Order: sequence, then C-alpha cells, then structure tokens
Amino acid sequence: MEKKRFYITTPIYYPSGNAHIGHAYCTTMCDIFARYKRSRHFEVYFLTGTDEHGLKIEKNAKAANKTPKEYVDEIVARFKKLWDAMKISNDDFIRTTDERHIHVVQSVFSDFIKNDDVYLGKYEGWYCTPCESFWTDTQVGENHLCPDCGRPVQKEVEECYFFKTKKYLPELKKYFEIPDAIYPVSRKHEMENNFIKPGLEDLCVSRTSFSWGIPILENKKHVAYVWLDALFNYLSALGYRSEDDSLYKKFWESEESEIIHVIGADITRFHTIYWPEFLSALHLRLPDKVFVHGLLMMKDGKMSKSKGNVVSPFPLIDRYGVDALRYYFAREIIFGQDGQFTPEQFIERINMDLANNYGNLVSRTLSMIIKYFDGIIPPYVENINSNDKELEDLAKQTKISFEQKMDDLHISEAYMDVMNLLSLANKYIEDNAPWALSKDSSKLNYLKSVMAHLAYVISITSMMLKPVLVTKADKVFDYLSLSDEERDYNRIFDTNLLANKKVSKGEVLFPRLNNDDVEFVKGLMINNKK
Repeated sequence: MEKKRFYITTPIYYPSGNAHIGHAYCTTMCDIFARYKRSRHFEVYFLTGTDEHGLKIEKNAKAANKTPKEYVDEIVARFKKLWDAMKISNDDFIRTTDERHIHVVQSVFSDFIKNDDVYLGKYEGWYCTPCESFWTDTQVGENHLCPDCGRPVQKEVEECYFFKTKKYLPELKKYFEIPDAIYPVSRKHEMENNFIKPGLEDLCVSRTSFSWGIPILENKKHVAYVWLDALFNYLSALGYRSEDDSLYKKFWESEESEIIHVIGADITRFHTIYWPEFLSALHLRLPDKVFVHGLLMMKDGKMSKSKGNVVSPFPLIDRYGVDALRYYFAREIIFGQDGQFTPEQFIERINMDLANNYGNLVSRTLSMIIKYFDGIIPPYVENINSNDKELEDLAKQTKISFEQKMDDLHISEAYMDVMNLLSLANKYIEDNAPWALSKDSSKLNYLKSVMAHLAYVISITSMMLKPVLVTKADKVFDYLSLSDEERDYNRIFDTNLLANKKVSKGEVLFPRLNNDDVEFVKGLMINNKK
C-alpha cells in the first residue's frame, strides 16, 4: 500500500559547538526529500532540532561561565540561522529542553518503572563524554579508547536505572528481518554482528553523576540518560501524550504514514537497537526506515578544527548562492555512503552540471526562442524530426527513474539522471543546428519543434531540480511565464503547457567559476584553523 503521508526526521544535533557543513549536509538532504514529496502532493511533516542535555554540555557551559541553558540557547540560535540560510523547510524544531519534551520523557520513564522494564542497579564501566556513550571492557580494548570517536574513555561507577534489553529482543529481531527497515544493509549487519549476536547487555538509562538532564520523577537524584531523552524527540514533537495529539495520530499512529529517520553512522546503535526496544515496551509502531547516511569527509579525514579543514557554509552561500551548495550535497555525494568535500570538486561540480549543462541549456534555448519566434514558445508536436524520439523517450524514462530513485532516497542517482537528460538536450541543439534551420523557410516546422522540445526539457528538469534549486528553478519558471498554479509537478509534464507562452531572459543562472574560486574555498579552511 502506498503511504499518503511522510514523517521525515533528521537526527537532533548536539549543540556543543558551531554548526558546520557536516550538519548542513544531513539536514539539506532531508529537506530535499521533504520538498520532493510535497511537490508530489504527499502530506509531509519534517522535523529537526537539538539534543541539549548531558555531561558534555554541563562541562562546556561551566568552562564558558554560563548556565547550561544559556550555553545551549546561544548555540541553538546559530543552528537556526544556518537552517534559514540553507532554506530548510522543516515544519518544527524540537529542543530537548522544551517543556513538551520533558513531559514525555518523564511520563515514559514512569511507565518503564511501573511496567518493570527498568531496574535500579550500579553501573561500572567505561564512558565517553563526547559521544555520551557507555562501553564494555571488550569494546574499549586495552588502550581504553571509544570505538566511535577514538578518544580516551573514563571509568565510571554510579547508581543508575537499567533497561531490560533482553525482554524485547524477540521484537527487535523481527524488526531486523524487515527488508530495508535499516539502510544500507551493511549497517544492519554491523549492528547484528557487533551487538545482537554477542548478546545485548542491559542499557543504563539514567545518570547520577551530573544534574543537567531531565529528572526522573520517582527518584530525582537521577536524570534520564541523554540517549533515551534524545530519541523521544520524534514523539514529543508530534504531541505524543499531550492534550493535542492530532499530529501524533496522523504521522505516527496512522498506518497511512511512512516514518523515516535519517541519521549519521555514529548513532546507528541507538536508533536501530534501543529505539525499537523502547517503542516495543510502549506498544508503539516502529519506524518504517532508518536511513544511515555516511560522513562528509575532507581529504585528510574527518573535519576537525585542529586540522584546519572545518568549513562554514555561510561564506559559500554568500559567494555562490544556496542553490549551488545544496546541489553539491545532492549530486556529488551518494546518500548512504561517505562523501568528500574538496574545493576542487565543489567548483568542478557547479561548473559541469549547473553552469555548463543546466544553465547553458536555459540560456541558449531562451535566446533562440526570443530570436526566432519573438519569444513565443511554439506548440509541442511529437516526433516531427528524425532525432526527436530519442529526446522524447529519455524525457519519459527520466521522469520514471527520477521518481523511483527519489522515493528510495537514492538522491544522487536521481539527479545524475536529470543531468543526463540535460546533456542530451544540449547535444540535441548541436545535432539540429537551429541557426541553420532558421535560414531555410521550408524548415520552419522543424525549427518550431526543436524549440518546443527544448522548452519542454527545461520546464520538466527545472521541476525535478526544484527541491534542490530552491531559488533558481522558480526563476526559470518566471522566464517561461508559468503561473503559480502551473508550477505543479503533475501539470509540468503536460507537453501542451508551454504552448504560446512568452519567454523572457534574465541573469546568468550559474556563472562559470575559475581557479580563484578554488583558492577562495581553500582559504575558508585556512581561516578556520585557530
């Protein structure tokens, strides 16, 4: 059954430092998917937010001579500023310091106590403060390093509540049997081999060694462990256990809704093992898909300030526009795999795809329609010329493949198909030589057909690109004189839509970039090394 609604979530980000290009990547990819689904007339609820509790926040705030709330308020404002700059269309922004969220976590924990899902014990083991993660002796090894981030871990001994993971192991194993519930499948196998097969240990779900967290009502010296706290944002944002739970009923409870969590690889364990178990304990449905995206890497590995390879998105947006950065994310990096950001690749991708392919086709086509037909787009007639069919067939195939790949979150591959169609359209110009046709009055219908076909390709590719090119696609629609009502996914593929529309020509959509731009981006990295 095709679902009518989509609930799409990013991970909630830990506000312990400035938002950077890695944060922008994940949120932008989710935004592209949300915009695509909305364009297809699905009802979408798109959530992002911040995870604001834990020992790391408490320590950082103290070092900054601020209260934890003052500290996170400042950083959250920076995240929101970045989302505005990236044109993120989220429907809500959840903070784990919101009262609506605190209520849910306390209520759920009370149920866990009441239903004998947790018990009071003592934790003795290893803890990574930056990752807010507990590890066993085997996992940290002889050097006592965090398996996720590689930093040293600390020995911890404290009273805490433990969640009975084995109690819900049958439900978890059934979840792992669902095809595509965890994507890519390599992440599922990793969780099975590293955690499920060796045997799940009960999970510490409260802390007593610090106070910056959500207090447990039944035992207020305990605060909820940050990962139990954080995961329930997906429900608290929908009004779960509140007076108005209509969003929860519509986007979580209803079988007509598809639930998709997009997360980073470093938090796979929490989302694919503990989150399904928490939900099973509450007799709630599990997510349809947990999609694990890869890391955005630099040439010299992960981003870090000490390496001087952290890039702020703001200077890139200011110089090249938000559409260029969004497109780079969508096209250059295969969603679900690790990707690399380099100045050279960034400039090359913008030049190849946006300046030389898309922008060039738009500019040439509009100029020719203005020159040969006073700006009036001729009616579209199929297969007048011998080489029309190839372009017509690829346009039809691209629509089908684009939708299939976007639905599966294969975003890079979907836009590769769009670029292939644009490349063929540019070749179609060379093959048909409109400048020669215009000199032969007997070829008038031939010339009309060429212009109509090119205008059609521009319109449909602009629609497919619109979830990414949030400003430039609409400019192209302006040039084609399309009304707001006509800028509709279902209408744009009507070959009669553009007939007799008057086109205009504006600014160059994507100016070609050069080596100065490569040096500019390199300079951003150097300036971040402090």
